[in-house]
Amino acid sequence: LAECERLPFDLPEAEEELVAGYQTEYSGIKFGLFYVASYLNLLLSSLFVTVLYLGGWNISIPYVFVPELFEINKINGIIGTTIGIFITLAKTYLFLFISIATRWTLPRLRMDQLLNLGWKFLLPISLGNLLLTTSFQLLSL
Repeated sequence: LAECERLPFDLPEAEEELVAGYQTEYSGIKFGLFYVASYLNLLLSSLFVTVLYLGGWNISIPYVFVPELFEINKINGIIGTTIGIFITLAKTYLFLFISIATRWTLPRLRMDQLLNLGWKFLLPISLGNLLLTTSFQLLSL
């Protein structure tokens, strides 16, 4: 979300939203291309997250329910490739929907609220996660 300048990381763009910046400098097709480029950046970021972190073209459902469904990975040829592409696109659009729904539902934070969120909430959680992961790695040796 920070790379795509989406909520809550869009504060520099929202500072003078109605009186300056691209809202008044561009009109017509230039304004449309600006927004298309913004959403293409979001789509490409969602695709990268899907491939790198969500398993890409693999099915992410546990094997407990329908074991016959998971023979899809063994299918070769056009059908297996088509199913893999469909799974990747479904995960990509799910992440894209989450990003857009976050923008629709959350209000824009002020700068002091964003700093409080980062320093008082997210930093302790990340340090605790680091400590927990390190302790699990040391205990598993």
